[in-house]
Amino acid sequence: MQEEMTMEQLLAEEEAAAGQEIKEKEVVEGTVILVNRDEAFVDIGYKQEIPIPKRELRYPAPESAEDVVKVGDVIKVFVVSMGGENGAVLSKVKADKFAAWEVLQGITERQETVEAEITNVVKGGVVAAVQGLRAFIPASQVDLGFVKDLQVYVGQTVTAFPLECDPKKQRLVLSRRKILEEERAQKQEQLFSTLEAGQTLKGVVKRLVDYGAFIDIGGVDGLAHISDLSWNRVKHPSEVLEVGQELDVKVKSFDPETKRISLSVKDTLQDPWFERAEKYTEGSQIQGKIIKLTSFGAFMEIEPGFDGLIPMGELSDRRIAKADEAVSMGDVVTVKILRIDTAKKRISLSIAKADKNLEEVPAAE
Repeated sequence: MQEEMTMEQLLAEEEAAAGQEIKEKEVVEGTVILVNRDEAFVDIGYKQEIPIPKRELRYPAPESAEDVVKVGDVIKVFVVSMGGENGAVLSKVKADKFAAWEVLQGITERQETVEAEITNVVKGGVVAAVQGLRAFIPASQVDLGFVKDLQVYVGQTVTAFPLECDPKKQRLVLSRRKILEEERAQKQEQLFSTLEAGQTLKGVVKRLVDYGAFIDIGGVDGLAHISDLSWNRVKHPSEVLEVGQELDVKVKSFDPETKRISLSVKDTLQDPWFERAEKYTEGSQIQGKIIKLTSFGAFMEIEPGFDGLIPMGELSDRRIAKADEAVSMGDVVTVKILRIDTAKKRISLSIAKADKNLEEVPAAE
C-alpha cells in the first residue's frame, strides 16, 4: 500500500510539472517576489525566480523598477528564451505590446483617440509612446502649421488619432493635427455663429508676417493687415506688436465660407489725429514746413505726422498755375487755419489769408 501511495505521488508530481511547462515565445503569468531599482524578480512556476531588468518592465524605461511593479503583483510576461544563468529571459514590455496592439487595433477601427507621450525627435517627425508601443507622428501631423523646432514637444503628452495600425509590421502612425483641425472646426462654428462686424474682442498675437499679424480671437485666427495695426505708419508688425501679446481687436469683416476674418487693432485705439486737432482753432495762425507739392496745392507739416493742405488758390495773393511758383519744398511759411474737418480728418490752410503783420505766430514743432 505504501508503495502504491509513493507511485501516485510521483505521478501527481509529474503531472503538476507537465502542467507548468514553460515554452519560449509565449505569454505567461508570474508573481513579483522581489523588486529593487534595477530589476524585478518574478516567479513563473519555474525552478527559480527570474529577474526582469527595468527596461523590459515598461516603455519608455522607468527610472526605477519600483515605479512599475511591487511585491505580490501578478503580471503577464513574454518568454523571450529559456536557459542561461537566470534560467530564462522575460519581458513585460513585449507581453504588454501583444495586448496593446489588440487594444490599438480596436481603437483604430472605432476611430477613437489615444494619449501619446512624445519622447524624442527623429528625421521627419517625433517618436511617442502609446500604451508601451513606439509610435511615429510625422512633422506635418504634429500641429496645424509648420513647426520649426519639434524639440519643444518632447516630454509633452498629447491627444492623437491613429492613422495606421499594423501589428505585423509593428507600425503605428499618429496624427495630432487631425484632432486640432476638428477642434478648430468646432470653435470656428461656434465663433462664426456669434460674430458681428464692428464687434470688439480679446485676442492674442499668434504670428507676425510682413503684411500683418495673425491674432487668435478664441481658438480661431484672424488677420490684422499692417495698415490696421497702428494710426502711425508701420514698416513691419514687430514695431508695434509681439507674439503672445494680449490686446483688443475690432472685427472689420468676415466670411463664413472661406473662414477668413479681417481684424483691426488701431480701431480700438484713439486716433491721435483728433487729439492733435484739438490743439488748434479755425482762424488762428501757425507756422509750418512745406513737405509736399501737388497739382492741387501743397501740404504743410503742422507737427510731425500731422499735416494740413494749402489749396492752390490759397498759396499766393496772385494767380499761379503751379504750387512751386509760390513755395518750395522745405519752406517755412505762415498760414491761417481756414477749416478743421473732423469728419474727413482734413485741415485747410491759407498763406494768402494769413495776416503778415502778426509778429508772434506759433510754429510747428
